[in-house]
Amino acid sequence: GGSVYEATCAGLSVTSGRVSFSLGLHGPCAAVDTACSAGLAAGHTGLRSVQLNECSTSLVAAVALNLMPRMGASFGVAGMTSPRGRCHTFDARADGYVRGEACGSFVLRDASRSTQAAGSKMAMRGSVMRQDGRSASLTAPSGAAQKDLLIAAVADSGLVADSMNLNEAHGTGTALGDPIEAGSLAMGVLAARSAAAMPFALGGVKASIGHAEPAAGMTGLLKLSAGLYGCEAVANAQLRAL
Repeated sequence: GGSVYEATCAGLSVTSGRVSFSLGLHGPCAAVDTACSAGLAAGHTGLRSVQLNECSTSLVAAVALNLMPRMGASFGVAGMTSPRGRCHTFDARADGYVRGEACGSFVLRDASRSTQAAGSKMAMRGSVMRQDGRSASLTAPSGAAQKDLLIAAVADSGLVADSMNLNEAHGTGTALGDPIEAGSLAMGVLAARSAAAMPFALGGVKASIGHAEPAAGMTGLLKLSAGLYGCEAVANAQLRAL
């Protein structure tokens, strides 16, 4: 104990700073903590940095490690985690989530400047960040806020709802959150689609690997990317009865 590494390990700014230090990066460097959305919030920040020409390339990463057992135990006492040890996303058995670990990253570049082959990349067309504001409780989601976010995200992408055929949900596997998210998606996106639109697929990676908390959005994005590369919607684990 007492080393300089111990003194700096608690600072998230030092963690992100070490990445820039090791790789010799000079662009904006920041650690983002927005709980479960941290990976996607970092992606939003990176996208805007590229769009505003603050930098030509953004490196976005998210990491979650469960190193403190007492924290998981306290979530169980609070009734947040599943007694069955599974995230039953959109399933009638939904009774809480299970904590998971993850580490993932992606690189954002201006498509007009990228020399990468078209077949080895995909486009991030838009991004929006919002907050629930006042809701039933600190952790209870706001359906109205979610609906507005989805509408704004489609608008920011410059696309229309009919172009959206696959959605990677937050889908924690809770009896409160999942129905609210599904309802928000129905009102914000599905209601704007025409009868001629392609079938709409809905998935959630947490049912397969658990809830990676700050890295949850990153795992969802990487799973979504893998599905797009394979031109398929990955099946939903643990889904038996809606």
